[in-house]
Amino acid sequence: MRRQHLKFFLILLIVSAGFAQQSKSFDTDKLLERLQELSSDAYEGRKTGTQGNAKARAYLVSEFEALGVDAFGSGYEHGFTFDTEQGEIKGVNVLAAIKGSSAKREYIVLSAHYDHLGIKDGKIYNGADDDASGIAALISIAEYLKENPPEHTVILAAFDAEEMGLRGARYFVDKMKGSNIMVNLNMDMISRSTKDELYVVGSRYTDGLKQLLKDFTNPTTSALLIGHDGTDDKDDWTYSSDHGPFHMAGIPFLYFGNEDHPAYHKPTDDFEDITPHFYQNSVEIILSILKEIDTKEWQ
Repeated sequence: MRRQHLKFFLILLIVSAGFAQQSKSFDTDKLLERLQELSSDAYEGRKTGTQGNAKARAYLVSEFEALGVDAFGSGYEHGFTFDTEQGEIKGVNVLAAIKGSSAKREYIVLSAHYDHLGIKDGKIYNGADDDASGIAALISIAEYLKENPPEHTVILAAFDAEEMGLRGARYFVDKMKGSNIMVNLNMDMISRSTKDELYVVGSRYTDGLKQLLKDFTNPTTSALLIGHDGTDDKDDWTYSSDHGPFHMAGIPFLYFGNEDHPAYHKPTDDFEDITPHFYQNSVEIILSILKEIDTKEWQ
């Protein structure tokens, strides 16, 4: 534990020095602290239906409550069930919302998944990048929006059972039929890139988002690349995560993620090996794009 804490504080010192001339619009220290917490052994890999998953869910609810962010709908927790070869499994989405100042019934859905792979052969799959990184970002952006209310209502969706077939997102999209969802911004694996490159997928399907990204001024030193969308020779990520069900329902989406790394779906996907500078830049980019979507005419 001492070695892990020492490494964490060294990361904070390095990041603080690197950002001396580059301020962020959210609390960067809390972002890293939340990621470290969610990807610790205490959560036992957060597999859907396990005690570790339930503990992660309780942490999410406590963070939203501490920030004064309201639940969406009937409460923070929205349960669903699905069948597998091992029998019926219960998943639980955690949903919160920041009400819009002018367009309360028009929704931007900001999402990430909090489940991961659990424990295999006695090894904990902590899923720091996949997708504790997206969840920590979700909370940090919620903290920003609480102090800087958006024009449109932002639903903060922490989906469960992504690793079991995007079950939580599929359930949410089905339940929200008939609602005015403008766009889904999905974050899955945004904290680890030795190339300092964040990809955005989905603009090819919506002219307004294509133009918005074309005009977008990146506020960071990390690269924002359009690709992995079926227009290049890279893997097509159009249906690779929780944005898939939104796309299938005809809802515009942007998916943010970094490319696979050696720790992808391995027990080595740990907090100590994220790329802090890149991670904080990724969150800044995503928040900046969310604000542009919220305030500009693009539909």
